[in-house]
Amino acid sequence: MTGDDHTPDPFTNLYEGPAKMVQAFFAPLSQIGGQVPGMGALTPADAQHWAGVGARLQQLWLQFVTEQAAKPQNAMAYLDPARWIALAQGWAKAMPLADPMRQKALFDEGMALWQGVLGQFGIGGGDVEIAELPRQDRRFADERWRTHPAFALIHQTYLFLAERVAEMVDEIEGLPKDQREKLRFATRAITEAASPANIPFLNPVVIERTLETKGENLVTGMEHLLADMRRGQLTHTDGSSFVLGETIASTPGKVVFETELFQLIQYSPVTDEVLEVPLVIFPPWINRFYILDLNPKKSFVRWTVGQGITTFMVSWKSADASMKDVIWDDYVRAQMAAIDHIRERLGVKAVHAVGYCVAGTTLAATLSVLARRGEADKVKSATFFTAQVDFELGGDLLNFVDDQQLATIETLSPEGYLDGRYMAATFNLLRGTDLIWNYVVNNYMLGEDYPAFDLLHWNGDTTNLPSKWHLGYLRDLYRDNRLVEQDALSVDGTPIDLSLVQTPTYIQAGREDHIAPAPSVWRLTHHFSGPLKFVLAGSGHIAGVVNPPEAQKYQYWTNDGAPRSFEDFVAGATEHKGSWWPDWGGWLKQQDAKMVPAKGKRIPGTKGDKVIEDAPGRYVKIR
Repeated sequence: MTGDDHTPDPFTNLYEGPAKMVQAFFAPLSQIGGQVPGMGALTPADAQHWAGVGARLQQLWLQFVTEQAAKPQNAMAYLDPARWIALAQGWAKAMPLADPMRQKALFDEGMALWQGVLGQFGIGGGDVEIAELPRQDRRFADERWRTHPAFALIHQTYLFLAERVAEMVDEIEGLPKDQREKLRFATRAITEAASPANIPFLNPVVIERTLETKGENLVTGMEHLLADMRRGQLTHTDGSSFVLGETIASTPGKVVFETELFQLIQYSPVTDEVLEVPLVIFPPWINRFYILDLNPKKSFVRWTVGQGITTFMVSWKSADASMKDVIWDDYVRAQMAAIDHIRERLGVKAVHAVGYCVAGTTLAATLSVLARRGEADKVKSATFFTAQVDFELGGDLLNFVDDQQLATIETLSPEGYLDGRYMAATFNLLRGTDLIWNYVVNNYMLGEDYPAFDLLHWNGDTTNLPSKWHLGYLRDLYRDNRLVEQDALSVDGTPIDLSLVQTPTYIQAGREDHIAPAPSVWRLTHHFSGPLKFVLAGSGHIAGVVNPPEAQKYQYWTNDGAPRSFEDFVAGATEHKGSWWPDWGGWLKQQDAKMVPAKGKRIPGTKGDKVIEDAPGRYVKIR
């Protein structure tokens, strides 16, 4: 290495590109008499204003670059498109585009597309009459994309090329299945980023807004962008409207137990009698628990309490350096500790248990451990919200578990925990158009204010993860799929065999779930030995779960037959309108309908009951 060689800062590409664009775009406007498209000749006052906008943008950017120069890389670098371009480059050479016949076919099809689109505007003298443009996409739903031939051609050509590139991925010969899936994912990430909607001078909505506001939208957008760069995370919503314990996570209750890993919340009853068997909910520790207690209208917790169910919730602690040695065994032990504490506190033999996402995967292991130890009767029933145990069909997250990706994750955890912003960036990439580029356009280019949306606020309220647990989970479960191999894994010194689980089980999956695909969730039915009920809910990983009956949204499907596969389930399923919550509530009461008075420790914090603090507790506030 010579003295001139150096490793580039991870933000170099992110910094230089926008700075040059700003300079190139606004420099000509500083000349009196210049032209702004659609506005005619500039007056001296106009020219001065536009030059001032350009100067403000450059100053904002240069100030940011200066202050960040001495700081370490943060999570925004994880979103650098170069990361995905590099992933695809190795396979790009194998694309069939080099075939002369394919080139000719692509050219001919492209020319036909152009003639058809231009013909709609009466250009070219052809006889083509098109009722509507051949390709529809909600990114280009605004009529300004369709009422001018140039913008119509731009977005139709983009959609055409994106389709063909995706098809070419499927035509590459000799590519292993897992690599093909990675290439599909990388190609989609790149084509989503390359959309003309994301390029200011190709987006007619941005151009018009810029002219209307004389560039003030770009200044506001730059302020939004730099604020996100500073915090290392994309902003989706106005967080000032949400206060823990007041507007979110507001169901009354008390923290009745805690360890170094979790707090246990017991919610106050609102009925005179309650089910004798209490309910404990294990939410995923990759997010905050209050997804199930967003607000009074959306709260699953408030609904269960209203159904006469004594409800407990685990609130996991966001990881820090003190948790560097935490592994999966610790989370299984935590679930067993919560179950035992509730049994002792209320003097009951068993609990109903709910596991959501990764906590559901862990609940399956917990049930197996209890079964092997002869303690299965501690859990009366188990419910799984969008949880996987067999990861063969694990979806797009499988693209993040090869050796190179795992090594990258390890380098991002120097203190023994993974910053939650990296996980947030990963989940955003799974739905790039909805969770990244939509906000780039609206908030960075159009300069719009952020909405106050509780679900998006929760989505951005990141949680740090113990890196040993995280890497082990990705390797053993996602990559190697060892949980479904009999005795391949041991937890807390006990081998895991899911076939030992005979606990009555309710399994909920989301039809549009991109994190835990419904066919993957279905696989749980192949591994437990007890009575099972599978329900397919409308929508996805979050909205499919958080769907209160009062909202009258979506639907769910049941199948009272004996389907042997997910496809059989769908083929013979009966559709029911609205929420699946009442169906689950009825099923839960079928397991044990005995009621008891809501008194004593069924009311947390009453006289003589020592509690720690009010819900939602301290742990949910740790960042």
